[in-house]
Amino acid sequence: MTAETTLGLDPATDLSFTRTLAVPRALIWECWTDPKHIPHFFVPKPHKVTAVDIDLRVGGRFNTSFDVEGNVMDNKGVYLEVVPGEKLVFTDTYTEGWKPAPEPFMTAILLLSDAPGGGTTYTAIARHRNPDTRKAHEDMGFFDGWGTVVTQLEDYAKGLLK
Repeated sequence: MTAETTLGLDPATDLSFTRTLAVPRALIWECWTDPKHIPHFFVPKPHKVTAVDIDLRVGGRFNTSFDVEGNVMDNKGVYLEVVPGEKLVFTDTYTEGWKPAPEPFMTAILLLSDAPGGGTTYTAIARHRNPDTRKAHEDMGFFDGWGTVVTQLEDYAKGLLK
């Protein structure tokens, strides 16, 4: 069975990667679910997260604002699934109160499991509405951008262990 089959991935609409992080899963989960941590890793530097508002429950908000080269970008979304310590699914297809977004882009799925040696197996999936949106995301630099974010996450979390 391939990872695509196991995870239900569709190569026409989904982008994904898996990495092993040298940080315990509980700490990776905390970084993704506590608003005080998000600004330290969530967008590739030198861009900055300027605001975070999390209501960690199905239907709860996951809202962020970024400063990208002097432009403020607001991203409003909701959690679709929350499995403590294992899985986060959030989307910009809806905002809080299940209000449809005018121009949705994707649904993100984060899967965490224990890796040998006390680390974390980290899988990130970006699920898109159609192949064109998927291709646009890949062309925008999905692998470099999301890869940078997970490297920043790992480095930040390692600093919390000290």
